[in-house]
Amino acid sequence: MAILTELALFPTISAFSGQVPTGSSFSLSSKPNAFPFLSSSAFSHTSKPLKNPLKNPGRWRKRLQCVLEQKEAVAPPPSTAEGEGLNEVLDCVIVGGGISGLSIAQALATKHKDEAKKVIVTEANGRVGGNITTLERDGYLWEEGPNSFQLSDPMLTMVVDSGLKDDLVLGDPNAPRFVLWGGKLRPVPSKPTDLPFFDLMSFGGKLRAGFGALGLRPPPPGHEESVEDFVRRNLGDEVFERLIEPFCSGVYAGDPAKLSMKAAFGKVWKLEQKGGSIIGGTIKTIQESKKNPKPPRDLRLQKPKGQTVGSFKRGLSMLPEAIASRLGGKVKLSWKLSSIKQLDGRGYTLSYDTPEGSLSIRTKSIILTVPSYVASSILHPLSNDAADALSKFFYPPVAAVSVSYSYESIRKECLIDGQLKGFGQLHPRSQGVETLGTIYSSSLFPNRAPPGRVLLLNYIGGATNPGILSKSESMLVEAIDRDLRKMLINPNAEDPLVLGVRVWPQAIPQFLVGHLDLLEAAKGALRDGGFEGLFLGGNYVSGVALGRCIEGAYESAMEVSNFLAKCVYQ
Repeated sequence: MAILTELALFPTISAFSGQVPTGSSFSLSSKPNAFPFLSSSAFSHTSKPLKNPLKNPGRWRKRLQCVLEQKEAVAPPPSTAEGEGLNEVLDCVIVGGGISGLSIAQALATKHKDEAKKVIVTEANGRVGGNITTLERDGYLWEEGPNSFQLSDPMLTMVVDSGLKDDLVLGDPNAPRFVLWGGKLRPVPSKPTDLPFFDLMSFGGKLRAGFGALGLRPPPPGHEESVEDFVRRNLGDEVFERLIEPFCSGVYAGDPAKLSMKAAFGKVWKLEQKGGSIIGGTIKTIQESKKNPKPPRDLRLQKPKGQTVGSFKRGLSMLPEAIASRLGGKVKLSWKLSSIKQLDGRGYTLSYDTPEGSLSIRTKSIILTVPSYVASSILHPLSNDAADALSKFFYPPVAAVSVSYSYESIRKECLIDGQLKGFGQLHPRSQGVETLGTIYSSSLFPNRAPPGRVLLLNYIGGATNPGILSKSESMLVEAIDRDLRKMLINPNAEDPLVLGVRVWPQAIPQFLVGHLDLLEAAKGALRDGGFEGLFLGGNYVSGVALGRCIEGAYESAMEVSNFLAKCVYQ
């Protein structure tokens, strides 16, 4: 039954890791309005609690239109001395200054500096960090993109190398996680001893899951399965409907009937492939790990207790800001890429519009960490086949809505020792609420809200609800508030303080059935076209979680390093 615990934890650990995309902003200079959402995402704030804001949406919208000064991660401008190196042939140009691009640059600088001595990161916007957006005002600190990350060793390595070890903050590993079912917020089991007692599933549902994990279930169908098909076949209807379906909504904002099990949750998918069942694969994986132990762990990395997530004292924006600061003049802001040209056996020339005017640079390798649809536009003049494959990935809209209530507004049955404790809650689509999930931001990390207040980050939209794009900010807040009053907030509580409404029109890449085939088609087209040294990166390649972007950055850096090591350019 251990695997059931692991699966049960998916909705509450991974889903609350902040899955709004972490890629960079980018625009082709020849088409300045081709991707307007990257610079004009809905973003508004109120400076103080409004009197009956939900009952007077016109006034509320007017007040929201006052955009206040915000603290965002900004890299220092390049120095003149460092800019002079652009006349040389660079080892690598990383297009996109989101967390993926910055992390690849840092990985090259720390792990592969002998092969990649001359590296720059170019970003079309005037700030780094992509969709990582931390804001602070009046005692509140909130996120409007990703909200936290899982504590893998690659993630901790990036934190330490960025100089942020002392700024790391961790959530309580014992904090409960909840799923809405039958009108009640029900805790998800956090350890094996919880399995017999948690009421999110029936006794029969637990037995079905256990027997299925052992292999007493229909065999694989011989074709790529969706998440829904895989989970229903292996673990039964209740696991899917009450755990995995809300997990897919929380992580991908996706439709599990269309998401690929192999692409979206490859580690679990491989267990069945390896051992004939989920339990069989788990046993084989444990046996293999004993025969092939991992190398000694980096002594600089702390060892977190239990299953938890992390952030930083002043929010997630500290990470891209710290990386950009260490990279210094290697980060080029407001550089808009206009074209890429391949040179005969001599790498590539990239043309940019910059604050100092137009310029061209030569490089041995390029890695594109922009969203797939942006990469498609970049690559269209070079490879129609690669561009066509990349254009087919789907990014649904998601809105992040941050609101605050007084502690008196929380239902008493939702308090533990007089406090709102927990990571947050997820909401299956079948339960009659529109909100995908709610994170208890002020409970998860310290100093997120003033005393006596709770800060809640809510996500709404996704693949099954693209209609949020037609809704006003007031309508989104009304939907969030209406849902919260069904389960967490007293129906007669005061109206919330609205801190931020951020709409991401193209948010999280969907790893649909066929995703890996499309990705390989794009990579294959570049290989077959002779575009050596031109690589694809970012969350549609590595995975949507912030931690997976970091892990993917180390993988991409290794790929670039291996190429440069074989490079014969002088």
